[in-house]
Amino acid sequence: MAFIEASGLTKTYTPRGAGPVHALDGLELGVAQGTVTALLGPNGAGKTTAVKVFTTLIRPTAGIARIDGIDVLTQPERIRPIIGVSGQYAAVDENLTGFENLDMVGRLYHLGAVQSRIRAQELITLFDLEEAKNRPVKGFSGGMRRRIDLAGALVTRPKVLFLDEPTTGLDPRSRLGMWDIINTLVGQGTTVLLTTQYLEEADQLADSISVIDYGKVIAKGTSDELKASIGGQRVEITLVDPADSAATVEVLRRFGDSEPTTTAEGRELTVNASDAPRALQSILAELGDRGIRLFDAGMRRPTLDDVFLRLTGHSATAEAADAASAEASSASAAPAKAASAKRERTTKKERSRS
Repeated sequence: MAFIEASGLTKTYTPRGAGPVHALDGLELGVAQGTVTALLGPNGAGKTTAVKVFTTLIRPTAGIARIDGIDVLTQPERIRPIIGVSGQYAAVDENLTGFENLDMVGRLYHLGAVQSRIRAQELITLFDLEEAKNRPVKGFSGGMRRRIDLAGALVTRPKVLFLDEPTTGLDPRSRLGMWDIINTLVGQGTTVLLTTQYLEEADQLADSISVIDYGKVIAKGTSDELKASIGGQRVEITLVDPADSAATVEVLRRFGDSEPTTTAEGRELTVNASDAPRALQSILAELGDRGIRLFDAGMRRPTLDDVFLRLTGHSATAEAADAASAEASSASAAPAKAASAKRERTTKKERSRS
C-alpha cells in the first residue's frame, strides 16, 4: 500500500451562473514512504487542490485519500499531527521574529515552553537563520521567508511533508539551498509530496513524477522513464535567417523521425531522430548544399519540458515564465497601488478639513 494514496479523487465547483468546474477529476496517486513524488503540471491543473485535500483543508466531492493507511476524510484529527505543510505563500507572522514564529508553532502543537524553544533553535540552525533569528520577519528577504515557513512545517518532525511550489520566487542560490534541505529530510525518512512548475526541480528532487492536467494524472514514472516514453534524441538547428525555415523543415522531415517543430520566430527547429549522430551529419550536409546558413546545430536527449509539451500541448517552461511574470507584475504594481491609495486618503482628509 502506498504511504500517500488517492483513488478516484474528485473536486467539483459550481460557480454562480456557470457550469461545473472539475478541479480534480478522478485523480489516482501513490507515494512510497521515504520518497519524493512531484506533481508536475500547468497552472490550474489541480496540484494545489490535491494538496488541500490531503492536508484536510477542503473535502473532495468524491474519492478516497489516505496517509499511512489513515482516511483523510473520516479521521482528519489523526492526519494533522503527522503532516507538515508549506504552501505557495509563506504563512508567518511578520511582526514576530524568526525564532518567535517557530516557538509559537511549537506551543500551538502543545510541545511545551521548553521543548518549543529547543526545537525552534534546532531549526534556526538547520536553516542557517542564526543571524536573523531575533529580527522581525517583515524585514526578511523572500528566500528567508520561505526558509522560516518550511522550518515551521517541520517543528513537529512530521512523517509527511507537503510542499506546494516551495521555491517560487526564490533566486537560484536560495533554490539550491532549499533543495539541499529537502534532500536531507528525505534522507532522514520524511515522505514528500511536492508540487512544482520547475522542471529542473522535479528532475533533481523527485523519485517519481506524476504529470497532472485537468485534474487527473496523465503520465507517471521516474524522470528517465518519462523522457524515454517520448523516445529518441533531438536534432536542433538554429538558423541565421528565419526566411530559410520552410526549406529547413523539408530537410528535417527527410532525415528525422517526426514532424519538425519550429519556434514562433522560425529560427529554431527541432526533430526527433533515433540515430541522432547520423541524422545530424546528413542534415548538415544537405543544408550546406542548399546554402542555408546556420547559427548553431547540435543534438540532445529529451527533457522533461519535451515530455510536458508532448503530454499537455504546451511548454512547462513557458508556464513557469508566465507565472514568474505575473508575480513580478503584481509585485511591481503594489507600490503604485499603495501610493494611489495614500493620495486618495490625503485628498479625503483635505476635503474634510475644508
